[in-house]
Amino acid sequence: MGIDQSRPVPILDLSAQYSNLKDEFQSAVTRILESGQFILGPEVARFEEEIAAFLGVRHFIGLNSGTDALVIALRALGIGPGDEVITSPFSFFATAESISLVGATPVFCDVEEESFNLDPSLIEEKITPRTKAIMPVHLFGRPAAMARIVEIAEKHGLKIVEDAAQAIGAAYQPTCANCACAEATRDTLAGKFCGSIGAFGAFSFYPTKNLGAYGDAGGLSTNDDGLAELARKLRTHGSLKAYHNEILGYNSRMDALQAAILRVKLPHIADWNAARRRVAARYNELLAGVDGVTTPNDPPGHVFHQYTVRISGGRRDRLKDALAAEGVGTMVYYPIPQDELPVYAGKFPPNPVSRKLAGEVLSLPIWPEIPDAVQRRVTEALGRQLRNLD
Repeated sequence: MGIDQSRPVPILDLSAQYSNLKDEFQSAVTRILESGQFILGPEVARFEEEIAAFLGVRHFIGLNSGTDALVIALRALGIGPGDEVITSPFSFFATAESISLVGATPVFCDVEEESFNLDPSLIEEKITPRTKAIMPVHLFGRPAAMARIVEIAEKHGLKIVEDAAQAIGAAYQPTCANCACAEATRDTLAGKFCGSIGAFGAFSFYPTKNLGAYGDAGGLSTNDDGLAELARKLRTHGSLKAYHNEILGYNSRMDALQAAILRVKLPHIADWNAARRRVAARYNELLAGVDGVTTPNDPPGHVFHQYTVRISGGRRDRLKDALAAEGVGTMVYYPIPQDELPVYAGKFPPNPVSRKLAGEVLSLPIWPEIPDAVQRRVTEALGRQLRNLD
């Protein structure tokens, strides 16, 4: 049966996932409602244990958002006013915002054009006596060049906070293209999940993520017992014991309902990520040879939270509008680099690669169960509309 050409193609469709697991979701929700315990508690503790085991880390701290995960990680590391944190300009605002929220200064280091991730060859020139940490972003689910970043951090005594909001289940695999570093470091990190390498890994479980809750949720991974205890203290108003507040903290507790939903989904994340890789490979096949389109590489470990192409010749926005008129949904992540957003505009030196990418990137519909016919409809429309713009 042919695909219904009149039905719009969304950027993301979660209906198949819900349908496949509907009974488990309903059972999980009923369990929480009947328990009468809705914030933290045994359900969150079990999720923390299960995801820590999945990531291969000692601790996971459930929080109410990925943004709070970044903020609490920085607070736990003692980073604040007068300090600097090196990060990517090409990311969602929460990355830099978290640095500013603790009173530190984000220092933007440009990205690699091919990977969209922090360019390790530019990091050392950004280091000053005030630098305390590096915050790499595993953008769109592609691991950053962690072996080189780890070597730089160790050389200069810096902490690493991994922004793994889009990279649950992504595994770092060094390659010649992104890892001009010592073989020992490559061997040590090979196969480690994003978020398990730095002092902290920060995760988002926003509903659109590869592992998404049915509301806001996030969390932190760490192998440091002391940092884990401090992060748990910070998430509950600076207290581990009721009415015994030791420091100023936050109200960042994970809801039990979200933990229950995530526990249903977690056993499937490896299969879903593998399916996303197959979808990306199929897109690459369908778009091969389409003039004006640069498709993403498919390095080992990439989990394709987004499938993002680049459109040359200043035609991206017109193409996006033309596809929308055909009922094909797309998104631009991100149209303005963080350092050029109004809150930071004019305060930082330019990052030309990030600025270039911001004018070219276009994310196409992707979810694990997307039918091949839908992918063909998307790519045929893209090629046709792009030719119409010539």
